[in-house]
Order: sequence, then structure tokens, then C-alpha cells
Amino acid sequence: MKLRLILTIFLLLPLLSCAQQNSSNSMSVAELKQAMQIDSTLVLLDVRTPEELKGPLGNIEGNINIPLQELAAKIDELSKYKNNPIAVICRSGNRSEVATKFLRENGFKAKNVLGGMREYNAQ
Repeated sequence: MKLRLILTIFLLLPLLSCAQQNSSNSMSVAELKQAMQIDSTLVLLDVRTPEELKGPLGNIEGNINIPLQELAAKIDELSKYKNNPIAVICRSGNRSEVATKFLRENGFKAKNVLGGMREYNAQ
């Protein structure tokens, strides 16, 4: 019984550390909207395709659009924003999470917007 408990704890520890790490690498839509009002250095990066920007979820004025599949090739376009906070958004938060991880690994101060444009439009 003790062995099972110890094994369970060891299996859950990495998951808990990932969840804790992701919370500091993400922001809610409410936090994004507040930051957009008070932080003029904030950069909003939308990693959806140009077609999606024209779709029903629309887009946020002033964003930079680099689709996720092009991000690695176009990372130099973001180099001037290396010291700025970057909020990364997509449709639901999945692609932006991948983009955020990539940007942070390359020295950017990026945060994933939880829930993406679906959540942004719901609030």
C-alpha cells in the first residue's frame, strides 16, 4: 500500500510542476484586456492563419499575425520585441501555448492567452 502511494506521488509530481510552470507562462483574457489598457509596450501576437482572422471570431486591432506554422521561420520579425511582454493568442489557446513555449525558449517574454479568441469574444 505504501509503495503504491509513493509511486503515485512520484508520477504526479512532474504533472504538478508543469501545471505550476504553465500558470506563470499564461494569462487570462481579463488580464490581457487590462494589460492592453495600461501597458503600451505589450505586443499581441496572433498565431492563427490569415483566413481565420477574417472568420467569425475576428481579430484584435493592432495585433501582429504570424501563423504558428511560420513562426520559426519568421522569428527575426519579432526580434525588436525581445524585451517587450508578448501576449500570444489563437482560436482556443492550444496553438498559442505551443508558440509561447517556442518564444520563451528563444528568450522572449511571452505568455499564452488562455481560451484564445473564443474566450476573448465570450467576455
